[in-house]
This record gives sequence, structure tokens and C-alpha cells, in this order.
Amino acid sequence: MSGVAGWKAVNPLWSAVDDMIGEALLEDGPVLADCAARNAERGLPDIAVSPAQGRFLQMVCEIMGARRALEIGTLGGFSTLFLARGVGETGRVVTLEAKKTYASVARKNFDESGIGDRIEMKVAAALESLATLEGPFDLTFIDADKPNNVNYVEHALRLSRPGALIIVDNVVREGNILEPDEDDESAKGTRALYEHVNNHPRLEATALQTVGAKGWDGMMFLRVRD
Repeated sequence: MSGVAGWKAVNPLWSAVDDMIGEALLEDGPVLADCAARNAERGLPDIAVSPAQGRFLQMVCEIMGARRALEIGTLGGFSTLFLARGVGETGRVVTLEAKKTYASVARKNFDESGIGDRIEMKVAAALESLATLEGPFDLTFIDADKPNNVNYVEHALRLSRPGALIIVDNVVREGNILEPDEDDESAKGTRALYEHVNNHPRLEATALQTVGAKGWDGMMFLRVRD
């Protein structure tokens, strides 16, 4: 999950359960392990989704039959690879990354993955790239700068087909969304997202809290109305 490095407190039991889930259920092989290792070696912040969360994104794509996925916030491409698996051999993922240093690491991960041909990465500020895209997308995963969450959701909505799913990461932030500190722009941006989607005429919404190796957080799920 994305966020400011160091803001999360992690219960050792949460991490232990995540480790058990990974050992018992995931068996993802060397590609994702190499991706995670490369991201760490290149000094990227440890804010990507966990392996269990990545597999969840993959399975959502597969269950939906998604063939076009949009990702806002690439980082080192860990979640992107799960999405690329989920859309299958004939699918495509468009992922947006603002930082060239992150994008260079992601490109290496994609090139080494064996499924990089399913991924198109645009390197620019996300709002600039979003203005140039054409839909429709079946699924959008938003995991970027939180003050722009409302703008990202509205762009995703414009680019989505009816029945599409929009998933927004980091929507609990250890409960900081309840009373965001004045200087916590990420919590304030996330709280604004709740207010924006409440009774939105084109979206059905819910959110789930999560705990694990990435701390106490959650994801919001937005279904585009038919």
C-alpha cells in the first residue's frame, strides 16, 4: 500500500499471518520476488501492495473477465505485474508513473517478467496522462498521491465502461481519516474522497479495512453504475 514511508505501525502478528498466507497460498515464483528485491535494491519506498493484496487484484481481474486495466501509480511495478497476469495474454494494462527514477526500475521489472508486452507505461504527472487516454477500461486501480484521489476517480469514471470497478488503495490510514490532522494532506484527500462518492449518482461504493505487513489500512471499491 502506498503512503508516506514510516507512517504505518505494524503488529507482529499481522505480519506473521501475511507470511503464512504467502507460504500457504501464493507460490508466485521468482518473477515477483525478483521485482520486490530489485525495488528494494534501488531504494524505492516500501509502499507497494503486499503479495496477498496483489493476488487479490489479479483474481478480481480474472473473475470480472477484465481485459483492459488502468493503474494510477506504478512505483516499481509490483502491483502492475499482478494486474498484467489478471488481464491474461490478450489483455493490456496502462500504468501511470510521475517519477522517472521509479519508472526506470519498473521498466526493468516488466522487461524481466515475460509479460511486459501486456503493459504500457506512461511517465508524466498522472493528471496529464489521464487527459490523453481513451477508454473504456474494465478495472482501475488507484494508488498514487492521495490529495488527488477525487480527481483520479473522476477521470477513472470517465474512462470506465458501465459495470467497471474502480479500486482505491490506502483509504483508512490507521484511522487518520476520522479526524485528519491539518498538515496531513493524504488523510485529508482520502476523507474528501469519501465525501465525494457518498451518494454519487454514477457509483456504488464500499470500503474494507485491512491489516497485515502493510499496517492498518483499507481499500475502497467503486462500481460504475450501468
